[in-house]
Amino acid sequence: MHTPSVDWARQLLARTPLVDGHNDLPWALRDRHGSVPAVTAARSDLHSHLDGLHTDLGRLRDGGVGAQFWSVYVPCQLAGHEAVSATIEQVELVHRLVAAYPADLGLATTADQAESVFASGRVASLIGAEGGHSIAGSLGVLGALHRLGVRYMTLTHNDNTPWADSATDEPAVGGLSDFGREVVAEMNRLGMLVDLSHVAATTMRDALDATTAPVIFSHSSCRAVTEHPRNVPDDVLERLRGNGGVLMVTFVPRFVSPAIAAWDARMAEEMAAVGRKHADLADRERFHETWEGRHEQPVATLEDVVAHLEHAREVVGVDHIGIGGDYDGCPEMPTGLTDVGGYPTLFGALLDRGWSEDDCAKVAGRNALRVLRCAEEVADTAE
Repeated sequence: MHTPSVDWARQLLARTPLVDGHNDLPWALRDRHGSVPAVTAARSDLHSHLDGLHTDLGRLRDGGVGAQFWSVYVPCQLAGHEAVSATIEQVELVHRLVAAYPADLGLATTADQAESVFASGRVASLIGAEGGHSIAGSLGVLGALHRLGVRYMTLTHNDNTPWADSATDEPAVGGLSDFGREVVAEMNRLGMLVDLSHVAATTMRDALDATTAPVIFSHSSCRAVTEHPRNVPDDVLERLRGNGGVLMVTFVPRFVSPAIAAWDARMAEEMAAVGRKHADLADRERFHETWEGRHEQPVATLEDVVAHLEHAREVVGVDHIGIGGDYDGCPEMPTGLTDVGGYPTLFGALLDRGWSEDDCAKVAGRNALRVLRCAEEVADTAE
């Protein structure tokens, strides 16, 4: 699409790095090519159009992506040393992919490095661990992940950890346990961003009480717009102003479209009625294949995403909003945002609605880089 506003957005993204908070390409590639990082990296031609996926180098360029947090996700079904091993394998895969495409990707572990890689014409590659089960209850593993380049950790995925409640599980510790607060304190000390996507609202509030650095929601949207437990309530959004944190609005259809959220809730009820687990992504996919309601799924649109961005701006202000698409983390994306090439269309829509260039630059990446830089400064103070 080449409208004047989209072209304007492309020019803006050429000057300001778009920092996307969450992309699951590493797991999608592992799913295709296996768990051995060297083999998966060798078999993954990121220069080609990867059919069935949302991300490759060409589409990253088309989308004006300047910096990407690559998710090193592992399913909740993996626990203990298996979760740790799979996480480290994912980290190694990201490092190998960056090394395989030196003209297109550059590793970044600080905000300054991200800006420097962007200035060199490449996509700054940062790493985020999705799910506190990745550390198997060990602060030593947390520190090792940081040493390997991981710069945020999502405190839970779809299931609780022993020390933090998830948004999509039954409450167990009422938010964060004492050890959960230790995890947050250690992340602050390391300079690792505390990511509150996936956690229960009680966990969000406990983490905001405990942290000394700004937090992020790497891929969540607004609960007042779409009633879904993965989205953020307004009272928590309002607290980001005092904390300095950022809500990185996601594009996941069931989180941005009220109609799809209602459809998804019906699927969850029917799964529960036959003893199936909606929070288990693989079980959900298997159930969906034969579920009679699958043909009734509504369609999410770019306008649904814009509604969340505008609500967040109204509640907490433009200084606390970012973007976390969650590409390759779910099968379909909203119309107009079907792959990572769609970001100029989104920012063109914001410009059409009267958002200023400065506002769009903040949402695209300046807010996210500010938060990362602030976490680094908190860590420096703690040393």
